[in-house]
Amino acid sequence: MNPGDDRAFASEWIHAVSRRYQHLLDRSTPFVRRRWVALSVIALIYVLRILIVQGFYLITYALGIYVLSLFIAFLSPQVDPETDDAPSLPVLGSDEFRPFVRRLPEFKFWYSITRAFCVAFVLTFFDVLDVPVFWPILFIYWVMLVISTMKRQLLHMVKYKYVPFTSGKQRYGGREVQSSADEADAS
Repeated sequence: MNPGDDRAFASEWIHAVSRRYQHLLDRSTPFVRRRWVALSVIALIYVLRILIVQGFYLITYALGIYVLSLFIAFLSPQVDPETDDAPSLPVLGSDEFRPFVRRLPEFKFWYSITRAFCVAFVLTFFDVLDVPVFWPILFIYWVMLVISTMKRQLLHMVKYKYVPFTSGKQRYGGREVQSSADEADAS
């Protein structure tokens, strides 16, 4: 057998697997709730693994910081009004409506977190990565980091009056059916 044939076969196999993987990702896009439930199951498995082995706290700390940075990107607008000269978010009632566009879209946010938990889970099987640390200090530092970062993000959201979530926003679904009380007022 020729070494070139092996490389061609491996290349074709990798291409076929990556196409199939991308196809599965594309099909999962509309199922937001199911994807987040699957991520919750993966995160629970990871937490159980950490609790059972009583180690790998540094990997968990790094995972927490990475998830925090992804969450901040998810909450941030694509065009930051403080740093960019591009059109800003409307700050007055008379400003033109501009929809909120995230710096990190929901699907990429979910995919990055899922991939991070999977990588961290695999890393917990290598004893060389189990660096002994006093985990309460890491946890306190991480909580302080979350509080300070989220405070800054919330202040930014208040200053530029944007809400990155769709719950509570007014939706227009077409014509509404008039109630009988509205019809009586009209006559």
